[in-house]
Amino acid sequence: MPGQRAQSKETRARKRPTYVAAGRVVRSHGVRGALLVDPVSLLIRSLQAGSPVFLGPRRHAVRVAECRLHGRRWLLRIDGCDDRDQAEQWRGAEVAVRVDDLAPLPAGEYFYWQILGLQVVTLEGKALGRVEEILETGANDVYIVRAPGRPEILLPAIQSVIREVDLDAGVILVHLIPGLSADD
Repeated sequence: MPGQRAQSKETRARKRPTYVAAGRVVRSHGVRGALLVDPVSLLIRSLQAGSPVFLGPRRHAVRVAECRLHGRRWLLRIDGCDDRDQAEQWRGAEVAVRVDDLAPLPAGEYFYWQILGLQVVTLEGKALGRVEEILETGANDVYIVRAPGRPEILLPAIQSVIREVDLDAGVILVHLIPGLSADD
């Protein structure tokens, strides 16, 4: 399905990033150095023992000892962090993953950074603007398309609307169903 939530919505450019956010440390958890993490993308699910992650603005490299779901958040244990005091130093830190370490996405799924900035064109050849933002709605993502002097268009990232994503050409071909066009 087009536009899977595989990357943080904080990214606003099509340029390939070096790192992508998987979560943000809320606080320490327990006395053995676990970190309670709010997920900011689905990448948090891919963290396993031995995975490299990078913490904070300086991208401090550490290895995952364990990562598991804990309610709506995740418990992350990292090598070398064995008590609450060590864990507290990471409060508020971003948990990032190097893009080069990511497994390729299945066909038809894209990272946000790949979609943002693409030109949107109808099947009839009418240019609508560029994808400027991506909203997560729960059911599917919504691409916000803007062009100078035109009202924004909200495109649901569903197969009946998003017909083709051509990353090499920098274009998304769309079929506008009734109610989607700014002209309706």
